[in-house]
Amino acid sequence: MSETDNIKRPIIQMHDIHKSYYIGKPNELEILHGIGFNAYEGEFVSIVGESGSGKSTLMNIIGILDRQTSGTYFLEGKDVNQLNDDVRSEIRNKRIGFVFQNFNLLPRANALKNVMMPLVYSEQKPKNRREKAMEMLKLVGMDDRAMHKPNELSGGQKQRVAIARAMINDPAIILADEPTGALDSKTGHMVMDIFHKLHEEQGKTIVLITHSQELANETQRIITLFDGNITSDKGGAL
Repeated sequence: MSETDNIKRPIIQMHDIHKSYYIGKPNELEILHGIGFNAYEGEFVSIVGESGSGKSTLMNIIGILDRQTSGTYFLEGKDVNQLNDDVRSEIRNKRIGFVFQNFNLLPRANALKNVMMPLVYSEQKPKNRREKAMEMLKLVGMDDRAMHKPNELSGGQKQRVAIARAMINDPAIILADEPTGALDSKTGHMVMDIFHKLHEEQGKTIVLITHSQELANETQRIITLFDGNITSDKGGAL
């Protein structure tokens, strides 16, 4: 094995990212002030900051839910700001696995159907989609709750279903936005244990958005935001 085989490739490359909102002429509100960092394949990175620090705005750009005002963002080597909306949507669906604070599960669908949702436009046969979804539920210890609807599940169980859904397309990145925010402390640690398992056993790249320094301390690397600027970048797998 050559030395270059051990070099991790950058999954996220951000340079001089600015994001502004216009709130009526001539007023302009700048939320992000020149953000720049790389995140590498197989890293477990947290982006931590208080409310109003710009975390959500940055997460929306990383997740291709919004566009930066200026600066460049490359995801897996692609300049996503230069891609049309259809391609951006496809990347969101296939290359990014989202886990949200409020789970975002379909209330009328059982756990199995919720996990299958990202495959709805897939060319896979229904039988294969079902098998893949069950495999993901088993991965997070929820295969015995496959037929239960969200209102029949606890908060921690809902979040595990959401993580299974995020994993279904084998994404390049798991982007977790305050994934323990709606959970009690004990259940939150159980959810974090699943992220550690995905990172350590499957080598998943995970970006955790959180206001909790305690959760951030569990990750390999901590990027701290304050008033739209990166004030520290500690740790790292490289």
